Amino acid sequence: MKTFIFEIMEQKRVIYDFRTGLAKAEAYCAYQERSQQEVRDKLYSWGLHSREVEQIISTLIENNFLNEARFAAAYVSGKFRIKKWGKLKIKHGLKLKRIPDRMIARALNAIDGDAYIETIVSLAEKKIPFLGTTDAFKRKFKLITYLQGRGFENDVILDALKNSGLLEK
Repeated sequence: MKTFIFEIMEQKRVIYDFRTGLAKAEAYCAYQERSQQEVRDKLYSWGLHSREVEQIISTLIENNFLNEARFAAAYVSGKFRIKKWGKLKIKHGLKLKRIPDRMIARALNAIDGDAYIETIVSLAEKKIPFLGTTDAFKRKFKLITYLQGRGFENDVILDALKNSGLLEK
């Protein structure tokens, strides 16, 4: 059994040449927005050497297959609208993808402030029935902890919950 798994792992690592790597990288980038680091990691996993990897990255940027600002904007939009993540969690995710701080800040500024508050209130309203305690202090603590875990800032959480009337003052 062990040798079978080892053989499968060995078969996955295929070494491509520059042309094939470029063509596959273009298809990889055309499918969805990618960060430079994601593409770089994929190219290395295909067995390309560092000089070839950097040439492919440069070519992808020149041909507009790879654009970090566009990637950051798409990432922020998707994580906020679909996954309902807060700015802190989104920022952390972008840092893991090695996106520059300036691009992260610009992409996060695209989030509408009213939609951000509405999302916090909506998530809180959905969570309240499942908190499982009648103690007001514990409910408040659990609710705030939940929203912080989603990546929302503490001061924004408190303001949104107080203004919506979900927290007793």
